Amino acid sequence: MLLLYTTLGCHLCDEAKELLWPLLQKYNLVLHEVDVVDDEVLLTTYGTRIPVVKLKNQTSELGWPFDAESVERYLEKYLALVK
Repeated sequence: MLLLYTTLGCHLCDEAKELLWPLLQKYNLVLHEVDVVDDEVLLTTYGTRIPVVKLKNQTSELGWPFDAESVERYLEKYLALVK
């Protein structure tokens, strides 16, 4: 599962989702959007940094700005650790 820290009305988050869709299919991942507004800790942590992607059960994350290539490198690095 790939987490996307986001919120409603975030145009950068919309751009990130478009960029992520092909990679979700390629790596057989499900995207779970986490609205940072729903949690005070998440809002404090990610409120000014969204969009941020993170594989579930990983501590490392990838913050904006990112492109498809950097997301793919992130996925390959951390999915390899799971195998």
